[in-house]
Amino acid sequence: MTMSKRDYYEVLGVGKNASADEIKKAFRRQAVQHHPDKEGGDETKFKELNEAYEVLKDPSKRQRYDQFGHAGVGGNGAGGGNPFAGFGNGQEVHFDFGDLGLGDIFGSFFGGGGGGGTRSQRQARGRDVETTIEITFEQAVFGTEADLNLNLEDTCEHCKGVTVEPGYELKTCDECKGSGQVVSVTRTIFGNIQQASICPKCRGKGKVPEKACTVCNGKGTQRRAQTIGLKIPAGIDDGATIRLREHGEAVANGPKGDLYVNIRVKPHKKFTREGDIILSEETIGMVDASLGTEINVDTVDGPVRMKIPAGTQSGTDFKLSEHGVPHLKSSTRGAHIVTIHVETPVKLTKRQKELLEQLAKEFDGKKPFFGHS
Repeated sequence: MTMSKRDYYEVLGVGKNASADEIKKAFRRQAVQHHPDKEGGDETKFKELNEAYEVLKDPSKRQRYDQFGHAGVGGNGAGGGNPFAGFGNGQEVHFDFGDLGLGDIFGSFFGGGGGGGTRSQRQARGRDVETTIEITFEQAVFGTEADLNLNLEDTCEHCKGVTVEPGYELKTCDECKGSGQVVSVTRTIFGNIQQASICPKCRGKGKVPEKACTVCNGKGTQRRAQTIGLKIPAGIDDGATIRLREHGEAVANGPKGDLYVNIRVKPHKKFTREGDIILSEETIGMVDASLGTEINVDTVDGPVRMKIPAGTQSGTDFKLSEHGVPHLKSSTRGAHIVTIHVETPVKLTKRQKELLEQLAKEFDGKKPFFGHS
């Protein structure tokens, strides 16, 4: 169930008229108290604090938040964990949490961090592989599919990775007697010291083939070109990493490693992105700003007709709902925010100057029609 976000000013414990310095001090005070690396810290509250501070410390984001609320700054609802977990094909998506200090907490979602298992068990797993794919801005918004062409160490098709020529079997290693280790004794002034090491003949497996595979020479793997299908979910952002389990390199008598795909999003010539919102700018003339007009605004969904009310000031933001980036784990989308810039003419004809001078006289002693003193 999706929970509604708390007001960012309430999260930091400051008023809506708080200065930038007051906001910074409030964040630092609470961040120290709730930091997850500190005993008694609260990772959920710390993440909430960081999110609020990232918005309120930035004047333009704060202005949009004051005007549109969470929808103006790419808010996508509360919730933790892996936002793209389980979207198919054994893929997972990892996000860089920056300075939140949550690496250890979220590491388990992406195969990181410590864990159980013996040293020999860890050795029996194939090598992880990392690659990068570049997609367009629109593909990141709506999602896409891609084929990855990689040259990887794959399971030998002849022996199926068991290293033995078909028709033969694995036998107990005669050097380590199946233990996977050999023990050597060194004489020192303190007496004899025993030291165990991995058996060089069976490499710690305890078994060796009666006859090695004639294709891979007992290695269990072969390097070959592979094409791997990748599903990129809608709403993914630049810097995310998708994990494909057991799509990395193979190893004899063990599971494959994982494939990590780093996502890079090409910059758009007109749009930028902040979380779930898309930002763009449009320019209109001062007459249209004064009298009001309608303009066509480019969005990722195509042109949208937008009304500009009379008296619009330069720098005013307008929100186009449901034209932004899809929310994670939701069928809704963020907003597209359009910033309007009013263009003042540089070169005027004599007639235009006369008209403006006449207009200025009409407003003499009154509030200027462009809102400036």
